[in-house]
Amino acid sequence: MATKSTKTTKASTKTNTKTTRSAAARKTTTAKAPARKTTTAKAPARKTTATRAASVAPVESRIPDGEYRPISMWGYFGWEIVYAIPLIGWIICVGQAFCANNRNLRNFARSQFCWLILWLISVCVLAGLGVFTSMLETLGWI
Repeated sequence: MATKSTKTTKASTKTNTKTTRSAAARKTTTAKAPARKTTTAKAPARKTTATRAASVAPVESRIPDGEYRPISMWGYFGWEIVYAIPLIGWIICVGQAFCANNRNLRNFARSQFCWLILWLISVCVLAGLGVFTSMLETLGWI
């Protein structure tokens, strides 16, 4: 039976022999793929409800700070007002639809941008059909 000191000296001699090899020998040994050991995974131990409840963190601590931060109800309300401004709001909406850091805000801006596109298409179709000119004639403005 080997003692601890002889084990360490054997290990040190192994490392010494590895370091004294030539560069060509090192290249050939490093080119070979190392053999992998296969291990069987053990089934995780079942947690009781007491330990499971203790290991679950509150929802607020699990939400990342920037990208997935929820928007409050007043936040949605305020962004709707900003997006309703005729030209500046539309530019802000398009900018946030493509470049916002918060995913919730980016998805909300994309939905508002889709509504903006639908409104513009409907206005163009109605203008092409002459609906606006007929409305202005009935009002007596033309």
